[in-house]
Amino acid sequence: MANRDTALVLGANGGIGGEAARQLRDAGWHVRALARGAGQAVEHKDGMTWLRGDAMHRHDVAAAAKGCAVIVHAVNPPGYRRWPELVLPMLANTIAAATAEAATIVLPGTLYNYGPDAFPVLNEDSPQHPATRKGAIRVEMEARLANASREGARVLIVRAGDFFGPSARNNWFSQGLVTPGERVRTVRYPGRKGVGHQWAYLPDVARTMVELLARRDTLAPFATFHMAGQWDPDGTRMSDAIRRVMERHTGSTPRVSAFPWWMLMLASPFVQTVREIREMRYLWRTPVRMDNTRLTALLGHEPHTPLDDAVAATLKGLGCIGGAE
Repeated sequence: MANRDTALVLGANGGIGGEAARQLRDAGWHVRALARGAGQAVEHKDGMTWLRGDAMHRHDVAAAAKGCAVIVHAVNPPGYRRWPELVLPMLANTIAAATAEAATIVLPGTLYNYGPDAFPVLNEDSPQHPATRKGAIRVEMEARLANASREGARVLIVRAGDFFGPSARNNWFSQGLVTPGERVRTVRYPGRKGVGHQWAYLPDVARTMVELLARRDTLAPFATFHMAGQWDPDGTRMSDAIRRVMERHTGSTPRVSAFPWWMLMLASPFVQTVREIREMRYLWRTPVRMDNTRLTALLGHEPHTPLDDAVAATLKGLGCIGGAE
């Protein structure tokens, strides 16, 4: 029988998985974190139980999930590589474990599911006609989760914009706008001037998940919520926040330049990760905003950190301030 206060986090070494694990722990949950790598099979640290295993191995996931009421599925192939081979099998293992335990699966959702026919404002009922291969995979993931919700599991999807945060390094903020470990002298912005963009601060996303899980017994078996996050209405708000934070901490103000998409075009025939990044360029060419009406109707608010505070914490976590050279 599932323990109502025990959660398993897959991908706990990553950005959103790590945040979810820490905030579940701080909210009083017993957290198990499944992580790959050498070392002892079970380790207790940071107030969590770390288990060695592989999300691609069904037995590992099932054993780690034994007795859990919640499974946070925050695991993805690194660098966008091998999505067709790995993403759906990993999800299948989570679904099998959640169905056996009658647990709630929590999935961090993305904008990849949507194509231009759903823009510019997305709500939970917007049509999902993806424009990319990764988008098609995300749609299939959610279709399989919907089916799982009819077979004993429960599902909670929290969809947000582009992630950024102190512990997140596989995202546009840390791989495009700035360089981890270096003082920011130039902000490389990928979007078109005047085009709005949707951002999401990872601690806010994780806090939203935790607050929704506290109400999970009142939710539908398959529940989806959108976050408004940090909306940049014209593509300057995020860059300006980085410039303000750097000036405050270092006394120098970075300049803003266009992201070198031409370099990705040259490299894409040879590097799969670059090809996958280029595929998502359409989300920088048109404004895409998320409607959080359903979320605020339930919670009464959306967890929201002021932008400058979020950017300062992110830059500190990335080593761009506070000892960066």
